[in-house]
Amino acid sequence: MRNQTKFHLEQLQKTMQNLNLWQTMPPVQEAFLSEQPFFLDTMEPHEWLQWVFIPRMRALLESDAPLPSQIAISPYLEEALKEFDDLERLLAPLLALEELLQNQ
Repeated sequence: MRNQTKFHLEQLQKTMQNLNLWQTMPPVQEAFLSEQPFFLDTMEPHEWLQWVFIPRMRALLESDAPLPSQIAISPYLEEALKEFDDLERLLAPLLALEELLQNQ
């Protein structure tokens, strides 16, 4: 389960890199202070994935903490990025991760 979770996170990162969504510089520090879901008011969806979601999931894995079982990020991305041509490619590893975690 944990190895599969790590694999899906790596696939998500690789997909984002292939789609040129992966950034070398993080958003400004204030962007991380958002209290909105998905940091809607301070980050783009792909920024939130890279700088918040992936690091938090990796931290859970590294600390052997319980993984979330109720995870639904794809509906947000489907709406927020509906104009993005490669949405299906971006969603594929995330959907696999959601399914894995919901069936644990």
